Amino acid sequence: MTTLFRRLIDERELRDPRAFLPRFAEQARQLAQRDGDVRLAGLEPAASTFEAWYYGQRLPNRDARRVLVAWLGHSIDKLFGPAPQTAVTPQDDALDCGDADLHDMRKGAAMAARRARDFALGTEQGQLGDETLGYLQDEVRRITAEYPRKPLPALFDDLVAAQEDAFRLIEGGRARPSQLQQLYLLSTLLSWHMAKACHDLGDGSSAMMHARAAGVSAEKAEHPALEAMVHGLKSLIAYWSGYSADAIFHARRGAAEHPHLRGTVSVWLPSLEARAAALAGDAAAAAAAVDQAARRRDALEPDDLDELGGLLTFPVEKQLYYQVETDVLLGQSTVPDAERAVQAFTDPTAPHWAFGDEAGARCNLATLRLHADELDGAADALRPVLDLPRAQRNRGIVISAQRVHHTLTRSPARSALLARDLGEELTQFAPAAPPALALPRRP
Repeated sequence: MTTLFRRLIDERELRDPRAFLPRFAEQARQLAQRDGDVRLAGLEPAASTFEAWYYGQRLPNRDARRVLVAWLGHSIDKLFGPAPQTAVTPQDDALDCGDADLHDMRKGAAMAARRARDFALGTEQGQLGDETLGYLQDEVRRITAEYPRKPLPALFDDLVAAQEDAFRLIEGGRARPSQLQQLYLLSTLLSWHMAKACHDLGDGSSAMMHARAAGVSAEKAEHPALEAMVHGLKSLIAYWSGYSADAIFHARRGAAEHPHLRGTVSVWLPSLEARAAALAGDAAAAAAAVDQAARRRDALEPDDLDELGGLLTFPVEKQLYYQVETDVLLGQSTVPDAERAVQAFTDPTAPHWAFGDEAGARCNLATLRLHADELDGAADALRPVLDLPRAQRNRGIVISAQRVHHTLTRSPARSALLARDLGEELTQFAPAAPPALALPRRP
């Protein structure tokens, strides 16, 4: 069957991926600018993905559908249904004036909001007022909630600005003692997320620098759970950098220094230790840490960090993902376990959902299916990961994909056509050195 999509591509003489992909990327950038959705700006499918669209073997994912519908002017059902017998009038590639006006208004609204923030921060000269603290608290809540769900370019500038505001207010000498403690708490949370952002960008050195700043602020804020969270983040950074001994050290230190915590950070720390021990090949230490995490889950009492949510809470779904990854590293997991972990992250509207956790769980499942000689199943598990836009390919996801590629090159099915195509996509997606994420340029 010749689809309408294929006919339109042929009419535009874009059959060669080298012609199609740059045009698609340009349309994605225009749509990102029009809708104010920066995660679309780096969207660019692999050549093999385009081929699958062209021959009607696969439907585009959600973001790619948005680009194709806006570009070609037809619904996704029509585009991938049979091409009509009559000629199809090519659509205008340009965005219409109404869309441009809407985009300008959105830009104006964002600029006005930033100006209002600067006014509020600068007007309360004599002492720090409630409005300023309220602004920072709102920013922290928003960034915390959005970080696991949005690509980093959509949040990075706001995170940088909020952290700078917190530092400036602490150093400005205008805060009362009770306000200063609150500012240190906000500074901890913002520095913690900035450390995670630098890690996601592949800058481990800057990540650790921000983590240390978060540790200093947490101590000033006199918040043991936050101090433990900082140790956990250091463990996570070390784990994805391949330093298993450091990852174990930081996880154990956080647990040892704060043994009376009852929030989910008390479950996260031994789960981090288990994964790091598995990376080091220490099955006994990993099993002990998994058992400790289970006991901590039984004694759980949610705290203020759990109420904030986002990356500051460690739900049971994420614990399952960590446990499966621990077993995968040790060669002990099974496909059904990994399938349950993926299933836990299939609903993007669920409060615990995070695109990074879904991608990691899918990579674990793909690895296990390769071990079981289920090449088609591995490709199916990996497809949503490979279709992620570049802006969402953070360090953890890239390394997880590299692990799949490593397994694929040693699979008995490595010479199959599907395996070669999958290997090519993985090479493009996860090169030897994880690429930096595409961030918007700062003026």
